[in-house]
Amino acid sequence: MTNYDPASGHLADRSAAARRTLPGSLLLAVLLSVPALPALADDAGTLSATATLTPVAVSDPIPMADRSMLFGADLEQLIASQPTSAKPEPAPKVSDRVQTVLRRALALLGTPYRWGGESENGFDCSGLVGYVFKTALGIELPRVSREMANSGEQIERAALNAGDLVFFSRRGKRVDHVGIYVGNGQFVHAPRTGKDVMVSNLDTGYWSHKFLKARRVAGI
Repeated sequence: MTNYDPASGHLADRSAAARRTLPGSLLLAVLLSVPALPALADDAGTLSATATLTPVAVSDPIPMADRSMLFGADLEQLIASQPTSAKPEPAPKVSDRVQTVLRRALALLGTPYRWGGESENGFDCSGLVGYVFKTALGIELPRVSREMANSGEQIERAALNAGDLVFFSRRGKRVDHVGIYVGNGQFVHAPRTGKDVMVSNLDTGYWSHKFLKARRVAGI
């Protein structure tokens, strides 16, 4: 529809002006009110220009927060349905205090064995263990291995954690040797005269058959 505009001397298009001045919010509301229509195609796969399009009833949309909740529930159900073997158990976390002990002990590898030794000039087995716990955490342990074997909490061999003390008897059934378990079936110790501080295997070999007990030091 057009009208003559005497001020400008031109014909004015009212519909065009109305479109230019339509508020943005109203235009958005109009666009959102149009229902979604299905795309109809003929046998050739092209859109049919003569097809009659029937508006599709649009149900109330699911709020975004509810959608995320539904997705989360579906994901949890999917994870729970997987075989147990597909979800490996996480390795137990090693505490900061235990890590401090292990770093201190492993830093002493190669230190010579010295009977009665309890310094970095040389260690015997209990001297090494006592030195590590004292310098790493300030924990005072009994001086000899058989007394260490009576302190702390007793631990089953199958329940050993890094930082636990492992005790052995090389002669008979009396504790006469001690080391610090570092995990994966290994322990660090000062074995005997002529040997240095080293890591040995607890699961196989000589020390496997000499194992007596394990204790967990209080405070780690």
